[in-house]
This record gives sequence, structure tokens and C-alpha cells, in this order.
Amino acid sequence: WIAFAILPIFAFSNAGVSLHGAGVAMLSGGVSLGIWLGLFAGKQLGVFGMTALALGLGMARKPEGTSLTQLYAVSVICGVGFTMSLFIGSLAFEHGDFDIDAAVKLGVMFGSLLSAALGLLVLHLSLPEKTRKQETP
Repeated sequence: WIAFAILPIFAFSNAGVSLHGAGVAMLSGGVSLGIWLGLFAGKQLGVFGMTALALGLGMARKPEGTSLTQLYAVSVICGVGFTMSLFIGSLAFEHGDFDIDAAVKLGVMFGSLLSAALGLLVLHLSLPEKTRKQETP
């Protein structure tokens, strides 16, 4: 419970995240859209693309027993991140108004949640059938 509930709630509250004034329409705004697409699509494309390039050029080897699908899932999970994303967002829009601050926070949270959900799904689906059966009662 500490690692999966208490610590994330503590970190979230200490990050100063307030969603007062934030709405669903804000997700499609320029700042928020750029941030969540960057976290969700940009991270996975960049990390997986460079990993595939390194593997293709022989500069790296896949860990034994892993598949490219599992490596892709890990690259999707790289889009999860609150602390540095919120910090960089606050520096980038330091002199912005409240709407920009809320858009930054909403974009970071939405991009991180999308990355976590897709990463979990892809990791679960990439497990061997035998392992999946052992996990579910």
C-alpha cells in the first residue's frame, strides 16, 4: 500500500497540483495538447525508435527472454512522469497566467495516465499465455 497508494498520493499533493478551473476542453488546447502528446507519443517513439536503431545496428542486444513488444511497452511507460514534467512546465511558463499553469498540470497528468494505461495493457498482453493464466485466479 505504501508504494502503490500512499507514496503517489504524497508526491502528487506535494507537487502542488490543483485542478481548480481545469476542464476537459482544456485537454485540446495548445499547451495541454502539446504536453500530453509529447509524453504519450513522443516518449514512446523516441525511446523505442532509438532502441530499435541500436538493436538494428548491433550496438545493443535485447535482454534474454524479452520480446520487442515488451521493449515497446517499457518505452510507452517512459511517458509516465510527474515531477520533472511539472517542474519543466512551471519553468517554461513561469510568467504565464493561471490557465496556462492548469493546462500544464492537466497535460502532464493526462499524458502520464495514458502512458501508464497503455504500457500496462501492452505488458500484460505480451506475457506468455502460461504466465497470464498464473496471474489471474
